[in-house]
Amino acid sequence: MASAAVTAAPPQRADLAAWLAVIAGNLGALMATLDISIVNSALPTIQGEIGASGTEGTWIATAYLVAEIVIIPMAGWLQRMLGMRTFLLIAAGLFTIFSVICGIATTLPMMIVGRVGQGFTGGAMIPTAQTIIAQRLPPHQQPVGIAVFGVTAILGPVLGPLVGGWLTENISWHYAFFLNVPICAILVTLLLVGLPHEKAKLHLFREADWLGIAGLALGLGGLTVFLEDGQREQWFDSELIRWMAFTSAVGFVLLFWGQATARRPIIKLKLLLDRQFGAVALMGIVLGVVLYGTSYAIPQFLAALANYNALQAGKVVLLSGIPSLILMTMVPILLKRIDIRIAVSMGLLIMGTAALLDASLTAQSSGPDFTASQLLRGVGQILCMLFLSQACVRSVPPEDAGDASGLFNAFRNLGGSFSLAGISILQDQRMYFHSRRMEETLNANSPEVQTYVAQLGHAVGDPAVGLRLLAQQISAEALTMTYNDIFWIMGMGTFCVLPLVLFLRPLPKGAKPATVH
Repeated sequence: MASAAVTAAPPQRADLAAWLAVIAGNLGALMATLDISIVNSALPTIQGEIGASGTEGTWIATAYLVAEIVIIPMAGWLQRMLGMRTFLLIAAGLFTIFSVICGIATTLPMMIVGRVGQGFTGGAMIPTAQTIIAQRLPPHQQPVGIAVFGVTAILGPVLGPLVGGWLTENISWHYAFFLNVPICAILVTLLLVGLPHEKAKLHLFREADWLGIAGLALGLGGLTVFLEDGQREQWFDSELIRWMAFTSAVGFVLLFWGQATARRPIIKLKLLLDRQFGAVALMGIVLGVVLYGTSYAIPQFLAALANYNALQAGKVVLLSGIPSLILMTMVPILLKRIDIRIAVSMGLLIMGTAALLDASLTAQSSGPDFTASQLLRGVGQILCMLFLSQACVRSVPPEDAGDASGLFNAFRNLGGSFSLAGISILQDQRMYFHSRRMEETLNANSPEVQTYVAQLGHAVGDPAVGLRLLAQQISAEALTMTYNDIFWIMGMGTFCVLPLVLFLRPLPKGAKPATVH
């Protein structure tokens, strides 16, 4: 939530309680962003234990993102209605409960329920971290709080796969979720000490845009199921997919109805009519596609083709966080010295180039082959995230800054959700396509094919397995080409939104960084 939305002036100098509140807010945000990606490197292990296929496994990541998209725009209203401390205590408590549900899950539906609950409650803790900075710190100390939050926002997604991988390999994947229990205990203690109690304003419950809330949940939920399961269910041949399409359509109708009738809509979609904010929102979708898509695809590729365990894959994903953390220390200088159009252009070009570097993988590729692309990706992501988040609130009136921040976050997470759904579809379609194309070139009566199959069998001492080994090679090559297609689409999609930087306006001279996520 932007500081412009705060009415109470912060004190001249923050006391210990104020800093404890800031630490609590950032701890909650770190926990929430960490859990977005903590399952990525451990996903093959989790899928095997709960009986989920590779395409069904994307639900474990997508469910969290979709729930976050719904709750983030509602966070400001819930905070005003319940009071900051009560709101965060409820969110932390429920987040702990849903984390335990994920940790003890034995089936895919049980895991999805837990991940949806985690997304709702964890997503609520992300925007409130900025609100605490704006409320509890004086203006001259807010840059410190902003820098800390920036590090938190970057660390969460890149540390997630590493932490999840280490716990999976050394203890158990269950503890990737049980880890939240002691962290939440610390968070609750800090909240009780650092934040004062505020009287609830329950009359705001009646003023909520319930049509918009229902529409947002039904529209995005239905659309996500439609995209995730459409390919596997043969699209409209399936009754489930037809119902999901209908549910999504009804949801979006309710959302737009709420826009027209509610005094304060849950999301101010009319902000998208501003050309700068509309451009920022579209680039935010692409940022989400690359940010969440690569952190999901890279561990999956390394597990399937390089036999990497969860910890090894997590270390590769962590590489993108190194340049991001270095650049975060230069935030004030970057914002003052670099034109926003140049910075965002550079960020998009670097991100697109990094994706195209990953579009030339082979079946023998392993972690070191991602080093250059991951380091480049970290630079591109921080440039885009840093400057787009500033342009987001600068493009609207101060009273709409909080709504703009929430909408930008929703679009970024929506990009992540679309990315995971798209990866699931591409894995099904392109894997089949590449396998069939390779098989068409292999004539069973060809002497070369017969000799090669015999050599494969002879190499392992069992002539009967030669044909099976050939099938495995075809599968590995088809999967590699599929991931190359995925990274190529990410790269070209990033380049496609480059012209939108022309709609951006330079940041005001001497303006302090706005507190957004």
